[in-house]
Amino acid sequence: MGIKILGPRVLIKPVKREEKTKGGIYLPETANENRKEGIVVEVGYYDDKEHEGKEFPVKKGDHVIYGGYSDKEIEIDGEKHVIVDVKDVLAIIE
Repeated sequence: MGIKILGPRVLIKPVKREEKTKGGIYLPETANENRKEGIVVEVGYYDDKEHEGKEFPVKKGDHVIYGGYSDKEIEIDGEKHVIVDVKDVLAIIE
């Protein structure tokens, strides 16, 4: 299924975090809820005069950390994805 993101938003496929530390300690799911990370699948665009001519800060394939309470969960081809405002993307993991 193709999807086009409208406005300053990003479609992210969440990455499942490790359930076990390098030392072999198993982590409960509640320990992983604080840090949201994923891979950028699709990006939108700036639609206002303030950002006119500015490059979008993330691109497809970037591994990002995101936050915010306004993420919208959707399912695409049986897999969970989220749509977040670009302002809620906190960092790119290199």
